[in-house]
Amino acid sequence: MNRLDGKTALVSGAARGIGAETARLMAAAGAAVVIGDVLSDRLRGTAREITAGGGKALDLALDVTSEESWADAVAQTTKQFGKLDILVNNAGIFLGKDLMDATLEEWNRLVAINMTGVWLGTKACAPALAEAGKSSRHGSAIVNLASVAGLVGSQLDPLYSMSKGGVTLFTKSAALAFGRKGWRIRVNSIHPGVIDTDMGAQTFASRARQAGSNDVEGARSVAARQHPIGRLGLAEDIALGIVFLASDDAGFMTGSGMVVDGGLTAQ
Repeated sequence: MNRLDGKTALVSGAARGIGAETARLMAAAGAAVVIGDVLSDRLRGTAREITAGGGKALDLALDVTSEESWADAVAQTTKQFGKLDILVNNAGIFLGKDLMDATLEEWNRLVAINMTGVWLGTKACAPALAEAGKSSRHGSAIVNLASVAGLVGSQLDPLYSMSKGGVTLFTKSAALAFGRKGWRIRVNSIHPGVIDTDMGAQTFASRARQAGSNDVEGARSVAARQHPIGRLGLAEDIALGIVFLASDDAGFMTGSGMVVDGGLTAQ
């Protein structure tokens, strides 16, 4: 189940957190993984960890806001492994500011990474994905990292919510567009709740700051209690869902959003 034997995956924002864990699990499931990020030192460490465990990994510098960087990533991927079957648009940032406090510069950076990066990655990888999809039973796959904040409103960060809402609908639209073209590329999104990663820590700091407090641990406890399952999410919780969406086990899924949030949005 959820095997990726013989497939090649490109994961953006893979130096740490959900991206790194996704790369590890994909390699363990049989895929060759290409991991891209701007955090070169941590990226190399992740690649070494994967290869030390017997997996296949290539690390490369990837600025998701740059067309040239994406083109180079696709070229290096196909040169090294001969094809591209899976794209995981994982790179993203969290702003953590009220809409009245954010600056235009901050907004532009948020959009460049969270939205433009997803579009550029999809655009750059689509031809290679379409070619690989011709010889795959269920085609190729794109998995976009959205958020529960792309499904419901965020009191703490309306602009982050706006960017992830864009990813949510872009996913559906891209799935329809590729279907219309006859390209065998499935496109789905995954919507994490609050995950205990570096980005999750930023949300706790933001919660404390907006409450006029320095009690980050208190904010973390509040966030945990908001999840009916009784805990915060882990990077592995989301990575397991991504591996499923990328695998042939999700072969009849496209334009869908998988919610992995510990019951947060069920309330």
